[in-house]
Amino acid sequence: MNDTDSTSTSVVILSCSLNPTSRSHKLGVAAAAFLSARGVPVEVVDLADYNLPMCGGVESFDHPSVKALKAVIDRAAAILVAAPVYNYDLNAAAKNAMELTGASWKEKPVGFLCAAGGQASYMSPIGFANSLMFDFRCYIVPRFVYSTRDDFTEAGEPGPQITERVEQLVTTTLDLARALAWVREQPGT
Repeated sequence: MNDTDSTSTSVVILSCSLNPTSRSHKLGVAAAAFLSARGVPVEVVDLADYNLPMCGGVESFDHPSVKALKAVIDRAAAILVAAPVYNYDLNAAAKNAMELTGASWKEKPVGFLCAAGGQASYMSPIGFANSLMFDFRCYIVPRFVYSTRDDFTEAGEPGPQITERVEQLVTTTLDLARALAWVREQPGT
């Protein structure tokens, strides 16, 4: 990762758990700290702070919270989704946010920071990633973080191995975002 051009890439971390002490939120905070330490503009968006309506409701797309969230995602060069895993999938809040703001994700790199109860849900981000790829032509970062309670310290913070994986994901996401920006700046593209 080249830190000299870090200001040209901004990252939104979408914290999808509605529990402020969740492990997925802590993964998002760890990613934000890594980005901030490198001078990369980052914004942690906690869905618990938004009063999002359910997608498909009357005027759901015109809701002020939806407009505010779309504006944040529009500004991002890359998105990291920090989400809990429930029933072998990302939580409903993550999917609802994506459905309400989907066009703002178009052609952006997206990475995943997942916290689950056990190892059996390892493939949980795939359905969400497929929707992003097919509906909005997002570039899914092939490396993602999947963690369980065992990956956290007794104090509830990400342990050293999971922190290293978060940093690898962030680095890969930045590399992809910067490569896409470079390609888009080339004449004839």
